[in-house]
Amino acid sequence: MRIEFLGHACFLLEDAQTRVLIDPFLTGNPLAPIQADQVEVDYILVTHGHHDHVGDAVELAKGTGAVICTTVEVAAELFEPQGLKVKAGNIGGRIQTSFGSVKLVPAQHGSGVPGGLACGFVLEMGGEKIYHAGDTGLFSDLELLQHEGLDVALLPIGDYYTMGPADAVRAVEMIRPQMVIPMHYNTFSAIKQDPHQFKKSVEALDLCPVVILEPGQSLEL
Repeated sequence: MRIEFLGHACFLLEDAQTRVLIDPFLTGNPLAPIQADQVEVDYILVTHGHHDHVGDAVELAKGTGAVICTTVEVAAELFEPQGLKVKAGNIGGRIQTSFGSVKLVPAQHGSGVPGGLACGFVLEMGGEKIYHAGDTGLFSDLELLQHEGLDVALLPIGDYYTMGPADAVRAVEMIRPQMVIPMHYNTFSAIKQDPHQFKKSVEALDLCPVVILEPGQSLEL
């Protein structure tokens, strides 16, 4: 099981059979280490409809035949009219996939489409449970994720649009994953942060290891 960071909130998850791309903001992303046409993918997960998370989803799905997993309203607004393969669920529901499953969980953030909801994902893949928080602020129901038994949490630390480092530390206390990878920082000046300070803060509380991935770097689980 491999996790590769592609900048901002974009991650490529890969087991022996399947490649899953989350929030595929590559074109226009100053930190993206690759171009969209360099990616082969089987599933594309989109947390919400803002441009820096939808990214290249439509073009990639058309080019690869990938299945897009997202919420019902985001799917209906952005992807189904394009004739793409879509599995649309809603908060609390679990989408069954060829690699395992994707559970849609709440995120406190705008959805980018009228009447829609932003979400995060809990993926069961390659024998691991991985939480991608999407864009979210800190909220008390994050504590419910303790019961998921998360191996890895991908958490935003950029502030301004999402929770910042201090709130992300509190989120780690609530979620209790085995490992954290920070995301959604330093792409733009408004979200400039020091991930090493976040790592220091989390590990000083003896919560879990924090792994900082530069865009293009990957981690084997």
